[in-house]
Amino acid sequence: MSRAATTAARAASPALDVERLRADFPILSQQVHGKPLVYLDNAASAQKPRQVIDAVARFDATDYSNIHRGVHALSQRATAAFEAARDAVRDFLNAADRKEIIFTRGTTESINLVAHSYARAVCNLGDEIVVSAMEHHSNIVPWQMVCRERGAVLRVIPMNDAGELDLEAYARLLGPRTKLVSVVHVSNALGTVNPVAEMVRLAHAHGIPVLLDGAQAVPHLPVDVQALDCDFYAFSSHKLFGPTGVGVLYGKAALLDGMPPYQGGGEMISAVTFEKTFYKGLPAKFEAGTPNITGVVGLGAAIAYVNGIGLPAMGAWEHELLAYATARLAELPQVRIIGTAHDKASVLSFVIEGVHPHDIGTILDRDGIAVRAGHHCAQPVMQRFRVPATTRASFAFYNTTAEVDALVAGVRSVIEVFA
Repeated sequence: MSRAATTAARAASPALDVERLRADFPILSQQVHGKPLVYLDNAASAQKPRQVIDAVARFDATDYSNIHRGVHALSQRATAAFEAARDAVRDFLNAADRKEIIFTRGTTESINLVAHSYARAVCNLGDEIVVSAMEHHSNIVPWQMVCRERGAVLRVIPMNDAGELDLEAYARLLGPRTKLVSVVHVSNALGTVNPVAEMVRLAHAHGIPVLLDGAQAVPHLPVDVQALDCDFYAFSSHKLFGPTGVGVLYGKAALLDGMPPYQGGGEMISAVTFEKTFYKGLPAKFEAGTPNITGVVGLGAAIAYVNGIGLPAMGAWEHELLAYATARLAELPQVRIIGTAHDKASVLSFVIEGVHPHDIGTILDRDGIAVRAGHHCAQPVMQRFRVPATTRASFAFYNTTAEVDALVAGVRSVIEVFA
């Protein structure tokens, strides 16, 4: 979705009944250290609603079995539930075909799959893979492995002090040696929403395929892979209010068909002799072994839950929260916000001069406030902003302005402690 379209969707979105929706999340009603839990670590893992918890428990209690192999009733029901989740993901991303949806263990494995099965085959000595300066480690290390093995070179799109990519520099990086662009849709460390549709268009003008890391985008923005025209899109269930251990790789069928399997064994096999193995077609070719069946069913329930609320409305409320929190923290001169891009989603990273983020996180925890403190698996981002780490508050649609006020009060207490 373009910036203008995102703004229009926010303006047109109905208001959420946040208190009613919070009741769907039993974990949010507890106290931590005697204080009401304020959960602001959603970029690491979002919480699960009762609808997902119940769907997982119901499946395990009544339908659980292995899939695709059994002729008995439980296996048939489990297979149907598993494949229904694939259809839900297809609809969620607006993929052209359900066979373009591959289930993995997470975003990291999805990216590694493309690195192993696509990039290794197309990269040779002197070829280039382009990433951005705001990537987290999972969108850097797999490409470094490919580059080291194939003699290719990793090129990096720079960003400005606000945490926005330099698109002119990006355009100059693209050329005949570029074999792939892999860039984050929404930064986990800065919250920047990158103009990925434009970035895909620029890459395709050179015939270069693009992978989008959507781990931080799918909980906040509607994603249409056909409208984006991206070649691969990766995300994780646990950031979308679903179970851990499940990821999705979307890929255009023409590309996936031409890629060799990532792993061997199990349901991806059509026939085996000691001389040769024949593989099944998509999506089975990339789903070796027994998958996280229950987790996939839970992801399907999470998507149904999100669809029931509507991502435009969720994103609009989170945008209000982010703007409010940014303004409140900006009132404190000791606080410096890291990442001030014009278009942001959900993430507010900051530092306090002279106070380590781990100390900030520990003191906030005593007030029941859960934030993330560290480099967020994005050390190059920290190096770019010359900080060892940041404190990161990340919002979901179930957070409130009262929770933002609690965060600001907690930060004031930290400043007083270290004054």
